[in-house]
Amino acid sequence: MKTNVGRMLGAMWLCVACLGLLLLPLSAQEPKIALKGHTKPVWSVAYSPDGKTLASGSNDKTIKLWDVTTGKEQASLQGHTDGVMSVAFSPDSKTLASASYDQAIMLWDVATGKEQATLMGHTQQVRSVSYSPDGKTLASGSGDHTIKLWDVATGKEQATLKGHIAAVWSVSYSPDGKTLASGSLDDTIKLWDVATGKEQATLKGHSRFVTSVVFSPDGKTLASGSSDQTIRLWDVATGKEKATLKGHTGEVVSVAYRPDGKMLASGSYDQTIKLWNVETGKEQATLKGHTNQVYSVAFSPDGKTLASGSWDGTIKLWDVASGK
Repeated sequence: MKTNVGRMLGAMWLCVACLGLLLLPLSAQEPKIALKGHTKPVWSVAYSPDGKTLASGSNDKTIKLWDVTTGKEQASLQGHTDGVMSVAFSPDSKTLASASYDQAIMLWDVATGKEQATLMGHTQQVRSVSYSPDGKTLASGSGDHTIKLWDVATGKEQATLKGHIAAVWSVSYSPDGKTLASGSLDDTIKLWDVATGKEQATLKGHSRFVTSVVFSPDGKTLASGSSDQTIRLWDVATGKEKATLKGHTGEVVSVAYRPDGKMLASGSYDQTIKLWNVETGKEQATLKGHTNQVYSVAFSPDGKTLASGSWDGTIKLWDVASGK
């Protein structure tokens, strides 16, 4: 009898333990993979559109390419003479663009790891690069207060967009390629008509630096992260603020939409990543694991994994498939 009772109690304990695991919040979960190789802070991470490769840019002056399946380093691209602030893949996954404190933008052949071109024109550090959806144009934002548009095929500068009165930290193309958004240390966001180079709107609401901007997959909403510790969602058509997401206790320096547009991720100086329900504006989870500031977040093309780069020198991959 005692044996049966013991077995029953053991089974009950096991069920409770299993239930506890099922209910474990994402804030308590460890990342599924930690990628180590950089010797200084990781400023930027980006997935290739085909989902096979992750690129990371670091203050150690290198770009690393990682096999997403195995977590193994595939290549280390060297050429910049200062920290690499931003990396972005071309839509066909064949080329990687990198931006650096050395004022240069470099284009790399992903298959060979060879440098294809160096684009010079900015007079201060280049903080951000973004490919147009058709892959023909590259946009860059710089500490010189300007945005430049480059012809990828020729490496020639097509246009210089002027309007910000402080460094441009982030640039992002709309999904249809017609609009470019820029976030600046002048606390504003600007929307630009790509065809004409004209400023369409200035979005004001953040009380400090705008460090990251990204369009929703349907192009109707723009998300922005700021040193004021908030994320704001903007109606692109009207320029009106739709929502303010609060929860971080440090500067928000990176925001990224999941490909389905239903979830937003944010990385912060508070060493955490937060996942937000876009429809409700509610925080869904807090991912903890980095030991220093989180500078960059990026979703995989299938939306199942989130990559994060940090001042602690590591990249972490998180399983966010459930979104719970």
